[in-house]
Amino acid sequence: MWIFTTSGFISAVQDPEDRTIIVRSRDRASLDSISSQFSSLVIATPLADYPYRLKLNSEQLSKWLADQASCINYRNFKSEVYAVRGSKFSKTLSKVWSVMHDVEDDRTRRRDEI
Repeated sequence: MWIFTTSGFISAVQDPEDRTIIVRSRDRASLDSISSQFSSLVIATPLADYPYRLKLNSEQLSKWLADQASCINYRNFKSEVYAVRGSKFSKTLSKVWSVMHDVEDDRTRRRDEI
C-alpha cells in the first residue's frame, strides 16, 4: 500500500516471516511521526528499494491511518504538503499527482457525460 500524507510518503507491506507490517520510506522524515507515536526504531536500509524502514503491527498502522484521517483540516492537499514538507517534497508529490492522470477512465473529462 502506498500512502501519501502531509508528513510524507510511505509504503506498507506485510513481513512474510512474522506477519508484522513493514513501513518503508524513501526519506527518514516520512517515518518520524510514526516512529515517535509507537516508539518504533527506524532502520536504515541504504541498499534496499526503500532506504528507511520500521515495523508495526496491523493495529498500530490502523491507528496511525485513523489519526491521519482525523487530522484533515485543509482544503487543498498539495498546498498543505508544501506548507509542512516544503518545496522539494511538494514538487515531487505533484509529479505523482500529475502522472496519475494516465489512469483516468476514457470518459472521465467528457462534459456530455455529466
